[in-house]
Amino acid sequence: MDRMELSQFQPFLACLTRTSLAPHAADLAAALLTRLGAGVHGDLLRWEASVAALPDLPPGMTRLDCACVGCESPTSLETQQQLRKQLQRLHPWRKGPYCIQGVHIDTEWRSDWKWARLADAITPLTERLVLDVGCGNGYHAWRMLGAGARLVMGIDPTLLSVVQFQAINRYLKRDDLAVLPLGIEDLPNDLTGFDTVFSMGVLYHRRSPLDHLNDLCRLLRPGGELVLETLVLEGDAERVMVPPGRYAGMRNVWFIPSAAALSVWLGRCGFDRIQVVDVSRTTSEEQRSTDWMRFQSLADQLDPDDPERTLEGLPAPRRAILRARRR
Repeated sequence: MDRMELSQFQPFLACLTRTSLAPHAADLAAALLTRLGAGVHGDLLRWEASVAALPDLPPGMTRLDCACVGCESPTSLETQQQLRKQLQRLHPWRKGPYCIQGVHIDTEWRSDWKWARLADAITPLTERLVLDVGCGNGYHAWRMLGAGARLVMGIDPTLLSVVQFQAINRYLKRDDLAVLPLGIEDLPNDLTGFDTVFSMGVLYHRRSPLDHLNDLCRLLRPGGELVLETLVLEGDAERVMVPPGRYAGMRNVWFIPSAAALSVWLGRCGFDRIQVVDVSRTTSEEQRSTDWMRFQSLADQLDPDDPERTLEGLPAPRRAILRARRR
């Protein structure tokens, strides 16, 4: 196979047709066909070969409600070594951690820490239809299933993230969750009806953050909940920073508001009952280089003489989680 095919996503689309989102299934399939026909990443063949080479293993006990998402069954050391070798070929692993048949994938982000900060503060996900925008390899989407969601649709245009999800799902075997190779701009214009929409680590990458918030509002049913996580500044409702160049080494950071300013933006974009759930400084214990992500990470982008500043002299990363209701 020299490109992803729609058939890889059909089991999830079949699940979706058994929900209130069924009227949008055909348009989602069309959006996938358009995206899949737009060109292939040069490494896709290598990535998919690694997934194909993963060892077949007996069904194991699946864990979705603990920090290290994964499954366990009796596995030989030789099989674990084969498993580790193929999963390592999908480097870099950004979101996790995962524990698959005795192999611990120690990802760049301790994404479980973020989940712990929000899990008890949001509306319970039991039986809800959930969309995770910019979901990466789907770590948080797995936690959403573990929290009782009926169906979780993750979207991320990065093909490596999609392949990493497929590698994990080879062993977890769920059809009620998928990571689709789509950006929010690829979704059908009339798609709506999710009970909960997550957008975590996305807003500051958008050239037009208010358009992003409007899109998130449209995707929710009236009364549905947005869970938004993004970079913020300290300060009042008038404080917004536009980095003049890179921010913490990242080229594509456009707007960083205060949490108070972000609350105003949400109110202007159709939300009410806006609540700041958490504000935390991002530390090099939460985001760091590991054997599974060997590139530079947060510690390399902070001023060694003043960890409260980035190398560019800007305020060090601080992140907020907000929840809001679509009016």
